[in-house]
Amino acid sequence: MRRSTIIRAVALATAATLAVGGCTGTEQQSSGGTDGRVAFLDYGDFGGGSNPQANYNPYLDATRLGATDYVFEQLIVYDKFACEAKPWLATEYAWKDPKTLVWTLRDGVKWNDGKPFTADDVVFTYELLKQHKALDTTGIWRYLGAVQATDPKTVTMTFTEPGAAAFTLFGEIKIVPKHVWSGVPDPVTFTNAEKPVGTGPFTVKAFNPQQLTLGRNPDYWQADKVRVDEIRFHKADGGGQVDQLKLSRGEYDHNAMFVPDIKKAYVDRDPEHNHYWYPPGGSISFYMNLTKVPFNDTAFRKALLTAFNRQEIADKAQLGYVKPASQTGLVVPGQADWISKDIPDQGVLGFDAAKADAALAAAGYRKNGQGKRLGKDGKPIAFTFRTPGEWTDWVQAGKIIVGNLTALGFDVRQEGPTPETYEADRAAGNYDTLLGVHGGSCNMFRNFQEPLASDQSAPIGQKAASNFVRWNDPRTDQLIDTLRTATDESAQKAAVADLTKVMVDEVPMIPLWYGAKWFQYRTARAVGWPSEENPYAAPGDNLLIITNLKPATAAK
Repeated sequence: MRRSTIIRAVALATAATLAVGGCTGTEQQSSGGTDGRVAFLDYGDFGGGSNPQANYNPYLDATRLGATDYVFEQLIVYDKFACEAKPWLATEYAWKDPKTLVWTLRDGVKWNDGKPFTADDVVFTYELLKQHKALDTTGIWRYLGAVQATDPKTVTMTFTEPGAAAFTLFGEIKIVPKHVWSGVPDPVTFTNAEKPVGTGPFTVKAFNPQQLTLGRNPDYWQADKVRVDEIRFHKADGGGQVDQLKLSRGEYDHNAMFVPDIKKAYVDRDPEHNHYWYPPGGSISFYMNLTKVPFNDTAFRKALLTAFNRQEIADKAQLGYVKPASQTGLVVPGQADWISKDIPDQGVLGFDAAKADAALAAAGYRKNGQGKRLGKDGKPIAFTFRTPGEWTDWVQAGKIIVGNLTALGFDVRQEGPTPETYEADRAAGNYDTLLGVHGGSCNMFRNFQEPLASDQSAPIGQKAASNFVRWNDPRTDQLIDTLRTATDESAQKAAVADLTKVMVDEVPMIPLWYGAKWFQYRTARAVGWPSEENPYAAPGDNLLIITNLKPATAAK
């Protein structure tokens, strides 16, 4: 089954953050498993393409190897399922005012070469990104004005404008040691291949083009929580047949890839130990060109809320791996606390064609004697629906969507342009209806600003940044601006709750299902993996996961 590139991007990003690659040397056998720990865990691919090279520069996203996720750490770590910031290299943070953020750093942290971690390392890291814009892949210096060390354990950041909207970015920026990187001639090309120095729970132990081995850092500041001696990553075929066979045989303790029939191919082979959890990511939504009739009519859009059989799409087009999405635009249940309490069932709507039919008629869109749905001008309503022809799961979903709309009397023609044409026409507004992806992150500002803010739109024929439906609403803009400036979580939640009501009451788009985050794990060696029953982290939250794993034998 060929996945859409957007959905695959979610899966590949997850796989990349869960993978590792690296340094120089040869494979060594673990002598671990001491003191009640797991001797080793086998993970999937470590990145680097078909000819992986040692690259532990955490800022070179295109070429770095995933070992950086275990060698380097950041000020905070996000649980990306519940969207909660966890103290990490910083124990506290406080906003003195909307433009001033103060961090208190953790005591007793050392780099893996034994030198102490201080505020100078944090300041150096952020200045490094400022001086070398190619390394600032998160764009943090779009917001920052200055970063200063008040004392060895305190860092003060000032922003050029209210900085709340940038806060989640701090969970992405790896801190590097000043005493190593200050001597690097060109940090943009520096691969950091020899014994990378970090504060993280693992060090690079051995590497060859087929396997990378990480070894537990015994001097890690929370070493008592790391119960795994080695992590072994293996060069793979990107989720192809070889990888799927190895997964089915139980050769991986953890992987993150698409498998056509995960229950049959994996779970049923060892139901006691083989498990998977595919938590929801961004919303795949029915986009309507809001500059066109009848999509510019709020009553028409609201009438369509129950028109789509979301469960059938999830079961048939998405193989049962995903769940229907909330109309709020947020990911539930993880982000349910941000939804207005006035919205029932967390905004998840069922399929009710009769209700949609009645609502359309009540809004002035009746059927003629032949069952054709008529516009307010008395003419049959006809429009196109687009999905890239190469994205077979979306094409299958599109057939269900078109079938639902046809049953309501609309004349809908499904089109399958190339991905390039689809993306260009979507940006320019040259479409009637299509599928689009939005949200899914822990940055609530971006979750709503990108698809809904008027400054992200453009006139028809011009390329919009991300507001492809051309939603233009002063109240929405005001709420998004509140999110941009609010540092207090209660104020943020109030603004988001009102934005979820905009989604439900005004229907700028109609979320249908969530993209899946692939996550397979075995409990033969280790337990404590995040799961639907214990969603303490999302796939890709590597530091949270590795500090929660325990030997399977200790759990019995």
